[in-house]
Amino acid sequence: MARILVVDDEIGIRELLSEILYDEGHTVEVAENAAQARAARLRARPDLVLLDIWMPDTDGVSLLKEWASQGLLDMPVVMMSGHATVDTALEATRIGAVDFLEKPITMQKLLQTVASGLERVVVPPKVPAMAAAPRVGGAPAVSADVGVVANAQNRMQAPASAIQGEQGGSHLGSISLELPLREARDEFERIYFEYHLARENYSMTRVSERTGLERTHLYRKLKQLGIDASARRRSHNNQ
Repeated sequence: MARILVVDDEIGIRELLSEILYDEGHTVEVAENAAQARAARLRARPDLVLLDIWMPDTDGVSLLKEWASQGLLDMPVVMMSGHATVDTALEATRIGAVDFLEKPITMQKLLQTVASGLERVVVPPKVPAMAAAPRVGGAPAVSADVGVVANAQNRMQAPASAIQGEQGGSHLGSISLELPLREARDEFERIYFEYHLARENYSMTRVSERTGLERTHLYRKLKQLGIDASARRRSHNNQ
């Protein structure tokens, strides 16, 4: 199943689409504006983005252009709107959107479009090479953004000892890399949420803030993974 990012400023739309996609087994992250969408895209590349055109801060077409100019448009993006013109839809397609959903969105149309979008292979447009960074004190200056990306890349590179098991089997920590993708992802997410639950003393509010999931989606995700947060909290408090 896929990791899908839903970007829409209307909470009703976000919850409806999330419910449908969760029921289909997808992992869903939501964003109510462009700022949250940018943060979600930088945390992990989604397999598909459902992006509303009309949003109060930065509209969806502008965000699409931004991702394309930064070389971040390497995932299929489906635009959504109830008021878009043909010209707007064509512009979004020219920039790199793979499809368009007109609101109100029916369940059948949503699932068909998502399935079709997930089959698309998107090659990001080439980004012009940046000029050499100015030197400060004889050393090249490095922007804060470059440092953040470098640190993130370093954290993603697991040492060989963590990947190679004792008997030659492939593991990442306790997760077998021989598992089907969905099972391996579920195991990772189970470890991830158990870690944050323990770290935040089983406060669902703090875990929600830490993981970037709305509380409703957090409860649903924990249930899907078989994690009983209330039972863990009682056990933790009794210790």
